[in-house]
Amino acid sequence: MNPGAATVSGIFPRLLEEYRSLTLDALLKQLPSRSPAYLYDLIPSYPQRPGKGLRSALCLATCKALGGRLDRALNSAAAIELFHNAFLVHDDVQDESESRRGGPTLHSEHGVAIAVNVGNAMNLLALGRLRSNRELLGPTLAWRILSESEEMMRHSLEGQALEISWIHDNVCDLTDDDYYRMCLKKTSWYTCIFPCRVGALIAREGRFDPARLDRFGWYLGAAFQIQDDLLNLVGDYGKYGKEISGDLWEGKRTLMVIHLLRSVGGEDRERVRLFLGKPRRERSAEEVLWLHGLMVEHGSLEFARQAARNLAEAALAQGEEALAGIPDSDDKSFLLESARYVIERDR
Repeated sequence: MNPGAATVSGIFPRLLEEYRSLTLDALLKQLPSRSPAYLYDLIPSYPQRPGKGLRSALCLATCKALGGRLDRALNSAAAIELFHNAFLVHDDVQDESESRRGGPTLHSEHGVAIAVNVGNAMNLLALGRLRSNRELLGPTLAWRILSESEEMMRHSLEGQALEISWIHDNVCDLTDDDYYRMCLKKTSWYTCIFPCRVGALIAREGRFDPARLDRFGWYLGAAFQIQDDLLNLVGDYGKYGKEISGDLWEGKRTLMVIHLLRSVGGEDRERVRLFLGKPRRERSAEEVLWLHGLMVEHGSLEFARQAARNLAEAALAQGEEALAGIPDSDDKSFLLESARYVIERDR
């Protein structure tokens, strides 16, 4: 299957929806029944909005593809989804985002203090789910998954720090490799590498080296992030569910912004630099529209699309190599077809 030519089969959307539903049910069933105001009662807000559920699905599909049982992985999948939604809540606060999954961000609706506290509660509940793996999976495997979670969290926070520092210091001399390093740490590790490693560990309990899936997850996550950056500029809000051109309002150093900065000179480059150095509240809609047009003019969006396609092809090749010898199944097909999905999706 060539991600640039093939299409996603019916297997992929069916399993994506099935695994999202299973994970969401497992997540909601174990929320605390009693809650102080504006805490546990707000945790379902993001998970219940329209979303992909890709991370938990990668965990469950990897487990099944390698011969494991869903009931042994579902608890960890719920923890992955809780970690993910906590990241979203905190990310929205840091980025001053206005919308998420078709609705107002948590901090826009309830204030920063409540949003941060709810995000912290999501992380707390995720840790609780990982702790309960001791009874489900045994102490050795549960500890291994907890250690994987700690490594994922460290990579994610370091990647977020890179992105924040570029905005804070108005860094305008970044390379594509800088962006890919940030993607590896911020996106690939917790979106793809971590879920696949956890699923593999649960399925084989150490008899399958989870590192075999790392390159697959790295390329898949980078392609996913670039497509997300593209959708932020050209997506349909009704499907994408986030603020269109929000990355420009926030001054993010996406691959297309980095491409633009090395493609323009003179007054245009200085104007881009000055725009990126402003606080969000001082940027105007006219400036955002101008910057968007400049990226189109200099081919920055098409450059990013091609990069995403190349990464998806690399992910497929790495996935086929990692899963060579594993019997064919719907779940194996799901993992390989995810390389096409990440660049085909519209939300």
